[in-house]
This record gives sequence, structure tokens and C-alpha cells, in this order.
Amino acid sequence: MSSTVSTPGQIRHSGHPDVPEIDLAVDLGRLRLPNPVMVASGTFGYGKEMAGFVPVERIGGVVPKTITPLPRKGNRPWRTVETSAGLLNSIGLDNDGVEAFVEKQLPWLAACGAPVVVSIAGANQDEFIALASRLDGVPGIAALELNISCPNVSHGVDFGTDPEACRSVVAGVRNATSLPILAKLTPNVTDIVSVARGAADGGADGVTLVNTCLGIVVDWRRRRPLLGNGLGGLSGPAIKPIALRCVHQVRQKLDIPIVGVGGIMTIDDIMEFLVTGASAVQIGTANFADPTAAARLLDALPVAVAEAGAASVRDVVGTLRLDGPQATCGEENKRGDETP
Repeated sequence: MSSTVSTPGQIRHSGHPDVPEIDLAVDLGRLRLPNPVMVASGTFGYGKEMAGFVPVERIGGVVPKTITPLPRKGNRPWRTVETSAGLLNSIGLDNDGVEAFVEKQLPWLAACGAPVVVSIAGANQDEFIALASRLDGVPGIAALELNISCPNVSHGVDFGTDPEACRSVVAGVRNATSLPILAKLTPNVTDIVSVARGAADGGADGVTLVNTCLGIVVDWRRRRPLLGNGLGGLSGPAIKPIALRCVHQVRQKLDIPIVGVGGIMTIDDIMEFLVTGASAVQIGTANFADPTAAARLLDALPVAVAEAGAASVRDVVGTLRLDGPQATCGEENKRGDETP
């Protein structure tokens, strides 16, 4: 199997008469995506559930729900609770296992027209390696995303909180597959850079920043947590500043492609992640509120990139300015002007 996976570049006109054609293609190490707008694991089903709402073939990359070696029933209900600025979930990696995925889900995904990045999770390093080996060479898979950061299972964050454990599991998977690898990391650490460095040292093609933030919602009248598992993962707009901080810190210290995820709802959110240092983004919780979110945001992207004075998405990535006068809160800030 070739060590380089690519999909055709995508140049799209914004539809605005004053905006030139924009090159939307991005690279995540050896993985080339037609555009940077992906959908996050656990928020898009296996893809075909959403096909009636969004043209899946236009999406930059589809990440189906995480699969494990054997079927999992997941956690007891409640599994999701809305919060004031997001969603708390404790699904527990409910899935039918890798063999059912390959037999029943992958054929549709392979034909959907979008790059497929398969999310995998194991209870230990050997299970991650076994999954990667099983999927290596299987047609229709563009890359693997290692879910080493799920807060909703007992072993979920073990590999994502320790740099050496992260390096080791990524290296084991790297030796088991020729597919590009993304390591999805948790924000529930004191030093995200050291864990990302472990992923890079292990051979990851990129890192996905970030998974959900650990949280709890309680019913004070019953003196009980609302989620059946007690704790859960917080996603949605509430965690966007945390996700941006993680992207910024890793971008400043490491030369590794980043996929930004966490609270993306608008085109401004996408542009914030891009200029901060993410080469691509994943739409997550927004899919629940608006199943058309990925396509809607992709339509808005060329105009935003042109407004940034760039001819391609790649020209925008990592252009955050850290010196000079800070922007004010006035109307001039909306135009991108600096305070005199």
C-alpha cells in the first residue's frame, strides 16, 4: 500500500463577483484533504445517517464514530445532557466492533466521495495495534484517528495524559500500518505540548486538538448527577477558548499539522482556528443543532479566506500576530484594523 494518501485538490469560487477562486486543499502530513472542513467522530454517525441533510461528498473528511475491537454497549443512561453553552455526553464508545464496521459501514463510507478517517480506541496498546493492523490495506480508508482521549470510559485518557504513553501507543500503531495517523488529544492535562510532542515523536502525521473537557451536571433536588456515568465530556461553544489555547500552544512549540475541534459553530470560529494554527477543523456538536452545518460553513469559507487577503487556506494557517498593538473592541476590530 502506498505510504502517501491524497485526494484531489479543491478550488472553489465563492459565488461573490469580487472574490477570486480559492484553493481549499490542505495537507495533514501525508494526508491531503480537498478542504479543511471535517466532521468529528461521534457527531456524524457512520455518515449515511446524515446523507439526507448534507452532501457528504463535499466534506473535507468524515470521521465516523469510534470503533473498538469488540462490540460495546456503552454507558447507562442518561448519556447526554444539554448545558447552557454546550453538551455533556457520556456515550461510552457504544459501537458494534471492528468486524461489523468493516462489513456493514465501510462499504458505504468508501463510496461516499469524502476522505474517511477511521477513529479507533483500545483498552490497551495491543488493542490499538491490532485495530490498526486489521484496517491496514482495507480499501476506502484515508487515515486513522487514535482516540486516546475519551473521558467516558475507564481507560479513556490513559494514553492521552502521559507523553511517553502517547508516544508508545502512536509508535506501535505506526509500525502496524502505512496509513496516516492523527492522535486525538485531551485538554484535561497540565501540559498539552508535551503530550503532542509524544505523538509527534511516535510518528503521528498530525494531532487533533481537542477532545471534550471533563465535567458534571447535577440535579440538586435529588442530590444526584444527571449522567448515568456521573462524569462526562463537555463539548460545544463553552470549550472553544480552551481548544484554541491548545492549538496555539502546540503551534508555537511543534512543527506538526493540527486539526482544531471544539465549539465551532460559525465561519468566524473556523477562521479563528486556522489563523491560530490549525490546518483543518472538525465540526462536532454543531451537527446536532444543525445537520447542514458542515456544508453551510464550507460555502462561507472562500469568502472568509479572500477577506483575509489569501488565495488559499494554507496561506491563512498560523498567521496569528502576537506582537504590536492589540485590537480594540470597537468597530475597527471587526474590520481587522489595528488601534493607532
